[in-house]
Amino acid sequence: MELLDRSACEITGDIAGGRLAPSDLMAATLDRIAAVNPALNAIVALRDPDALMAEARAADDAVARGPLHGLPVAIKDFVAVRGVVSTMGSPLFATHVPETDDILAARLRAAGAIPIGKTNVPEFGLGSHSFNPVYGVTRNPYDTTRTAGGSSGGAAVGLATRMLALADGSDMMGSLRNPAGWCNVYSLRPSHGLVPQQHTGDLFLHPLSTDGPMARSPRDLALLLSVLAGPDPRVPATRPVEDYARGLDAPVAGRRIGWLGGWGGAWRTEAGILDLCESALGVFEDLGCIVEPVLPPFSAAALWNSWTTLRAFAVAARLGEAYRTTPEALKPEAVWEVEKGLALTGQEIQAASLIRSEWYRRAAELFETHDALVLPTAQVWPFPADWRWPQEIAGVRMDTYHRWMEVVIPASLTGLPAVTLPAGFGEAGLPMGMQVIGPRGGDMALLQLAEAYHRATDWPSRRPPSL
Repeated sequence: MELLDRSACEITGDIAGGRLAPSDLMAATLDRIAAVNPALNAIVALRDPDALMAEARAADDAVARGPLHGLPVAIKDFVAVRGVVSTMGSPLFATHVPETDDILAARLRAAGAIPIGKTNVPEFGLGSHSFNPVYGVTRNPYDTTRTAGGSSGGAAVGLATRMLALADGSDMMGSLRNPAGWCNVYSLRPSHGLVPQQHTGDLFLHPLSTDGPMARSPRDLALLLSVLAGPDPRVPATRPVEDYARGLDAPVAGRRIGWLGGWGGAWRTEAGILDLCESALGVFEDLGCIVEPVLPPFSAAALWNSWTTLRAFAVAARLGEAYRTTPEALKPEAVWEVEKGLALTGQEIQAASLIRSEWYRRAAELFETHDALVLPTAQVWPFPADWRWPQEIAGVRMDTYHRWMEVVIPASLTGLPAVTLPAGFGEAGLPMGMQVIGPRGGDMALLQLAEAYHRATDWPSRRPPSL
């Protein structure tokens, strides 16, 4: 097996055991990026190779100082990384070089990882298609004419092509789940508060997004989660950490899994997606789980109303100043979100929050009888990379730039954990994933399901054609 095909756990274990030098790993990583990245555009703001090799050689001679000692990582371009251009995909920040690390980058450094650059994103993370005016579009490694998804698109491609062994991502509206599903890798949207968000700005009104791990196996997810997770006194509602690696091999037979499909037909879905996910659910039945269909447990229209209101409220708060001063620098989708958010009344925001609360209570009832609920990671297959977003599904026109992603909002609205599993490939050879959702705090149980599934399938071993 080639070095870069190996898991992050194997690589870091060999470094810790003195069987692999970080400098050899860095050289192989830089060679892979040079060979693969130009056609895909996943890794951006790559640091000077000579400086990276010098840092790796220093790690050769250092005592291992953390679980990721010597591991090259490219950090999502929403995260401020000291000394590395951090743009958020916006021309407003095209030359922004932070002087300090965000929490996530600081935790990666403390674990011994070596930041090599950034992973590409959509502008300000809006839309599940990683293109922006700073770096351009990221392409799917299984078909370079197609999107890799987003906003963690660069991260997913980096993993699928073995340019990275681990990657961080973030998820507001499926940004960890959608690209993982479309690039045949794993991700975990953790329970709200398990991975602390950055401690600057408002800490209470906009808890829709979270950071989380991406990898080619659940065991590697657990490794990265152990680094990213844990309380921070500057951030409210953080959660304690479990020993995720130790508990992964727990038996899963007898667990009840509810299949939500297309929410009773409320969500238009392209042909083949639901069938592929149902076939993948058969793996859990073979493992002794009980898989059964679940009727739509809540109004899809109410969920959409709540989501679009609270999302616009959050985006307007984040981008309102840019809209007032440089509206021409924002893409149309951002302008639409901000204008919608600025027009909201306090009563509308409260009504949306009430719907969110009602759905949380209803979901809690579902988890009294089910250990997990399953949905696809997207309602469409990876679409052409030159599109901004899908205009229709099965003849039904989409009325917003993100309507084709409704399938991800049940977990996002309520901060529930969701692990993305590769579900296989469609007739056109394109990957698709399914999201396995658990109760708040149920991250360990989801990783156990994912590990059992991975041992039975190992879909990420199906390498992209370019490899």
